[in-house]
Amino acid sequence: MSVDNSTTGQQTPFITPVRNLRLAILDMSGTTITDDGITEQAMARALQEQGISAGSAQYDSMLGYARDTMGISKITVFEHLFEHNPGQAAAANRTFETVYDELVKNGGVRAIDGAADTIAWLREAGLQICLATGFGRHTQNTILESLGWMGMADLSLCPADAGRGRPYPDMILTAVLALDLDDVREVLVVGDTTSDMLAGLRAGAGVVTGVLTGAHTEAALRAAGAGVVVPSIKELPAVLQGR
Repeated sequence: MSVDNSTTGQQTPFITPVRNLRLAILDMSGTTITDDGITEQAMARALQEQGISAGSAQYDSMLGYARDTMGISKITVFEHLFEHNPGQAAAANRTFETVYDELVKNGGVRAIDGAADTIAWLREAGLQICLATGFGRHTQNTILESLGWMGMADLSLCPADAGRGRPYPDMILTAVLALDLDDVREVLVVGDTTSDMLAGLRAGAGVVTGVLTGAHTEAALRAAGAGVVVPSIKELPAVLQGR
């Protein structure tokens, strides 16, 4: 959050001291990793496989909705897009996961600059780490394996592990229970989408931080509940130290 400086009228960052935090829940795509657009490539293929013609008004509308809802569970997105046909939604999701996994294996993802260093810094500061995603479990594991990140976090979560994905608070609360925290205010949530911010706000996390390396703008992230917004996760340690 921020407080108003009555003398200058400027907004001065104010953040929970790092010593009061015990768990960092970090989003993956757009926050700690970048996939250089393969999410949209896989989404486009999934729509085309369901007979939605590329370039049609329906296709553009569906792809636009997928862009606007980045961070939300992909099966939830497809269930909305094909709300009158659950079987079609499930088939589209399977295609998405298959195509995305193939693109990941071909080198389609990489760590965002400074992400691994920030995770190491958070660990040294005494925080546990949870990597959270809107992808399915197999896709999440494929990403972690491709980066050599298996075992980097204390916990990794996808929507199926918690019941519902973002913007619901389920994954955050699941992590709190799984890692034996006493208070959800000891949680730091970091993400690049409005759904990340909403999930953190609804869970009651102590610090909800947006990054600008992914889907949404600073204005959108703040409107959704971000107390702090930084250019990238690389800057997070400096902010938590009050610098």
